[in-house]
Amino acid sequence: MTITGPCNAPDVLDVVALGESMVTFLPTRPGRLADVPSFERGIGGAESNVACALAAAGHRTRWVSRVGADGFGDHLVEAIGGYGVDVSAVRRDPVRPTGVYFRTAGDRATDAHEVAYYRAGSAASAMSVENVDLSTARSGRVLHLSGITAALSEGCLGLMRELTASGEGRPLVSFDVNYRAGLWRDGDGPGVLLELARGADVVFVGEDEAEEAWGISGGPEAVRAALPEPGVLVVKQGGVGATVFGSAAGRGGLVAQFPAPLGASDGTVSQAAKGVQSGHVTPVATPRTFVPALRVDVAAATGAGDAFAAGFLSATLRGLPIQERLRHGHLWAAAALTSPGDLAAPPDRDTADRLAALDGVGWEKLRLGPGWTQAAGRADEEVRTP
Repeated sequence: MTITGPCNAPDVLDVVALGESMVTFLPTRPGRLADVPSFERGIGGAESNVACALAAAGHRTRWVSRVGADGFGDHLVEAIGGYGVDVSAVRRDPVRPTGVYFRTAGDRATDAHEVAYYRAGSAASAMSVENVDLSTARSGRVLHLSGITAALSEGCLGLMRELTASGEGRPLVSFDVNYRAGLWRDGDGPGVLLELARGADVVFVGEDEAEEAWGISGGPEAVRAALPEPGVLVVKQGGVGATVFGSAAGRGGLVAQFPAPLGASDGTVSQAAKGVQSGHVTPVATPRTFVPALRVDVAAATGAGDAFAAGFLSATLRGLPIQERLRHGHLWAAAALTSPGDLAAPPDRDTADRLAALDGVGWEKLRLGPGWTQAAGRADEEVRTP
């Protein structure tokens, strides 16, 4: 698809990602947090993970956030900037600290792990319409957000509502639901996330989190019935695969201008969503594409969802067909799954394009393990197992 209008300007960024990033402490050996004697420092944040992965793949990205005027804030800005992300819009808070969290390595079979967050009252939780430069946040072809930001504070929620509201000059809004029940202590999370998703152009949601947040258990079609508004809706189905509703044309397909979001914008639940919640599914007639997941030797599951979103957005920015967008999402997620940390280098473009172009049989035979992203230039068979 050809991008027209101001999006062709060379100084326009590809993606701006807004949200909190934290310093992550990963254990040096398996075990309970109570038993692990030492940790290695890293970085973690849904939105900055997407910005870093896209920057590593050659896209122009910017991270918008707030960090404390402390050493952890220094580390975040330097580490994220080291991936090639523009961090000039990150503001330092002289009073509030940078958020941190600790987690265990987790069990590969069950993904059981402990996480201890220390983010209450963090610098990022103070983001609001008043202290974030909205024009900077809207300075890319795509603005990527997640539901985690909305849970941090009333100010953050107000900022999210402002950024997902329709208006002239709004970039394509990408929204990863990222439902975290523990962050929503007042019980308002599901309704707020539904409201924000309805205002976005591209939405990512897991089939499992749609059931947990909204009680939707009828598969991808039921999720689409609850969210008919986004031009592109990606329903992630874990090890099964992912289904996308929508096409490369129209809202969500990366065009220069977008019509106002469909439906109400006052936070009320759509009639389709009410129908799903009451057990009556309202069919939504939009194109549907399914791509099965890859077979992967998993090292750690953390960060895979962010990598999937980054891969899908990268392919969207390149104007690739819908099926290839899903395949790139799976391939980038596979890079994260086969790496122990939150952030993993995505496959180089030639390798990803070559694997995404496999026929159905070749795709189903593909199996990826640790180090596969270094297989650039090799024959397909060298990253494939029978």
